[in-house]
Amino acid sequence: MHDGLPGVDRMRGAARYGIEHELALLRADGSLADFTSLTHAEVAAVIEELPGDPADHADLRVGDAGIRQKRWYAEGYERLDEHGGLVRFDPKGIEIRTRVHDDVDAVAAALARDARELGTVAARHGLHPVAIGFHPYRSAYRLDPPPNAYERALMAGSPEERTAHLHMLTWGPDMNLSFPECGADPGLLVDAAAKLTAYSPFLVPWSFSAPFRDGRVWGGPSARTSWRTGPRPAALAYLEPGTPLVPSDPGLTRHAGIPVEVGRIEFKAFDAVPALAEEDPGDPEGADPGLLPALLSLLTGVLLDDTLPERRHVPDAAAHRRSAAHGWSDPAVRAGSLAVLDAAAAALRGDPAHTARLDLLRERLGRDHTPAARMLARYRAGGGIPGIPDPARPAAQL
Repeated sequence: MHDGLPGVDRMRGAARYGIEHELALLRADGSLADFTSLTHAEVAAVIEELPGDPADHADLRVGDAGIRQKRWYAEGYERLDEHGGLVRFDPKGIEIRTRVHDDVDAVAAALARDARELGTVAARHGLHPVAIGFHPYRSAYRLDPPPNAYERALMAGSPEERTAHLHMLTWGPDMNLSFPECGADPGLLVDAAAKLTAYSPFLVPWSFSAPFRDGRVWGGPSARTSWRTGPRPAALAYLEPGTPLVPSDPGLTRHAGIPVEVGRIEFKAFDAVPALAEEDPGDPEGADPGLLPALLSLLTGVLLDDTLPERRHVPDAAAHRRSAAHGWSDPAVRAGSLAVLDAAAAALRGDPAHTARLDLLRERLGRDHTPAARMLARYRAGGGIPGIPDPARPAAQL
């Protein structure tokens, strides 16, 4: 399906990058600290020990509730009173945000530094950050008490607000790219987000890290992708305030909240990917933190490419479910992933750093090597399910 803007010029020039890196938290016994047991006070104690830098606020939005004061912040769901005041915050983990950087290596290094600092501080509080895509033993986050009138009105006003509770079961990065040479042309930005949305089912398999659900093997490499992408967006374009938004459900466009967001293209569909080997839920000894920067190179190449024709304003939920259930064992998914990789490589030909990262992805595709595959190998060798301390314990007891 092609419901984008044919004839619109492609992205050009050098990209700038930012990463929003969601992490789940494990307790010392290996259990997942989820929204039923993790308190905001626990997360706030970790955040309090981490350094603040007011200079971050030029690149990073604080938000209405004031929770996002630092590069690290509590990620979760805000419950509001009838007047919009914050009454409760249910955390699901911690997110790290980078400033905007001029190249992939710089943003990856900044994220790794902050992830290492988070890991050190969290350990003092009996918590261990881990990159896992889907809750290993729950399938629902229920709003209790039910939404009040103010919350219902908020949900009715935005597709993202209506489905915001779904993200409580999932973790994954937001990968942010902007192309200063292109400015803030809304047609160009919409076309870029529509392109990533169309090719998302073939981009995401490299990241798959969610093979468990309800305390057992789910049946495919990504319960996260199957559950989330479709109701939630795959990509967003950030437009100047006042610019008309594209009517779609889920959304494809959003108004920028701070000046630096204008012109941003945000890809939201990847499963959780470790920034450090210690965050890997499968086998930290064999982990390769190079996957996250490689995915940024892949997105860069797809956006610079001028051959891929498809555009979608909303994700193809059926295509994402197929990809999530079968991954590269499905010939159509494998062919689609190879096509986007080849297009990205052609667009970035002549850039050795990008090319080396894409070679890593090509090697992984050739070996069917994903975080989910490594998690399943660990499970089959008796290593259990990340987030469940005793693999012999029946899921019904959890």
